[in-house]
Amino acid sequence: MDETDDTNREEGADDENEGWPTADDDAFDADEATPDPDAPETDTSDEPSGTVPDVESDLSGDADATGSVAGSDTVDTSVNLDTGGVDIDRMLEDDDDSQGLFDDLMAGEPIFRNKEVLRPSYTPHELPHRTDQINQMATILVSALRGDTPSNILIYGKTGTGKTASAKFVSQELESTSQKYDVPCEVEYINCEITDTQYRVLAQLANKFIEKNREIVAGRLEDLRDLRSEATEAGTATLADTEYDDVSAVDDRIADLETDREEMEEVPMTGWPTDRVYSKFFDAIDYHERVVVIMLDEIDKLVEKSGDDTLYNLSRMNSELENSRISIMGISNDLKFTDFLDPRVKSSLGEEEIVFPPYDANQLRDILQHRSDVAFKDDALTDDVIPLCAAFAAQEHGDARRALDLLRTAGELAERSQAETVEEQHVRQAQDKIELDRVVEVVRTLPTQSKIVLFATILLEKNGVHNINTGEVFNIYKRLCEEIDADVLTQRRVTDLISELDMLGIVNAVVVSKGRYGRTKEISLSVPIEETEHVLLSDSRLGDIENAQPFVQARFDN
Repeated sequence: MDETDDTNREEGADDENEGWPTADDDAFDADEATPDPDAPETDTSDEPSGTVPDVESDLSGDADATGSVAGSDTVDTSVNLDTGGVDIDRMLEDDDDSQGLFDDLMAGEPIFRNKEVLRPSYTPHELPHRTDQINQMATILVSALRGDTPSNILIYGKTGTGKTASAKFVSQELESTSQKYDVPCEVEYINCEITDTQYRVLAQLANKFIEKNREIVAGRLEDLRDLRSEATEAGTATLADTEYDDVSAVDDRIADLETDREEMEEVPMTGWPTDRVYSKFFDAIDYHERVVVIMLDEIDKLVEKSGDDTLYNLSRMNSELENSRISIMGISNDLKFTDFLDPRVKSSLGEEEIVFPPYDANQLRDILQHRSDVAFKDDALTDDVIPLCAAFAAQEHGDARRALDLLRTAGELAERSQAETVEEQHVRQAQDKIELDRVVEVVRTLPTQSKIVLFATILLEKNGVHNINTGEVFNIYKRLCEEIDADVLTQRRVTDLISELDMLGIVNAVVVSKGRYGRTKEISLSVPIEETEHVLLSDSRLGDIENAQPFVQARFDN
């Protein structure tokens, strides 16, 4: 080998081969790659195959700037040796670019500022167009702040006319004013659509007052123990301005309160005799002096489910109570529910009556504008959104709750589609969605016999029969009942069920005259067929009604 070539090879070793590990170096350190100047010179021309050869002498081709060699696919010096060959920077970069399940949904700007303002449970600080009713309630309940018993109040009005919101608003004002003037006055709210039996109403009220009584006892015990400590340290002179003569009297009072607290047992939601529950409620409410307003929302549901016993007992309590006084505020959608009450209950319960009329379109527009200023971000609504929501709700008997649901749902649909503003199309989509949800809920809760009658009507329409008459529905209904082994009602009763479906808006039944053949009802569906059929078939009680396909004969006039 030429001496010049050997010299050049040795001089270039530090530049080109520095950092190359051998196959035997498991823990290669770059610092150890620098050749030791004192080490004996070795001939690399006959290196064993287990070492990495000199790039210039033993590999054909020229190495490029990255260390890869022309004509070879096996050498790549871009591998990061310290991380086992994994490019961490590239992994982190890929992680940053990846999108999670909710990232796309969070990408758009939110339209809502506070969506809760549009929910029925929200009690606003101001109720437009209900000033008269609110003032009327306030003038009745102000006697509670004077320690007197307020008259009982019955509030009537259709759904969404602001009854509950107004009553809650007045109640909050009453409680805050009572705290201001240090008058013991409390309001308890019960939703009788949920708490719909005498036992549940009394148990829920009893437990609320038991909890409050425990808090009162805890506060009194703390004050008495502090007083006892002062009297023990400074002498009985500290008791001069109190009702206690000595420390033993304070101890006796502490013992009495601890006994009271132990006896304050909560009422279970089932299992006790009703008279025991009533006694527990009576003791809890009369534990100390206070005026209590019991607000019974959907009071007609309570009367419908369990009669007027609850109202009778509550309305007669004041004659037996020693420390407390109670007043009842009933809220109802049904103006005629008092017709079913005992005359004595009716006379005492309906001492004051307040009627909430439906809202008109302009009033609904004011309500929506008032709420939307808080619920939505600035310029989130186009000009036609609120008037359209108000117009739709005005058609539904002036229902403000429906208007608020419509506006909220329109905003949610716009937000889901990542639109920057809520537009007319979103309101119309919301109207369709709410209507479908209402239909689904109404159909789902129908009695089984009504569902079979409805399914019979669907079968007729699916088979091309229009202007369906009662007889045709009855024939199909009867065959369906036979198929699923259900009781068959009379045709007169089926006609009544059709009338009920008409009242619910599920079918449209019109009485038409057939001349000398008499009169009949012509029936057509008012709801989407496929969605309604799906809800009906989801009821396990209908059994194999899906497989029952009775013969439907279309009339020639169809």
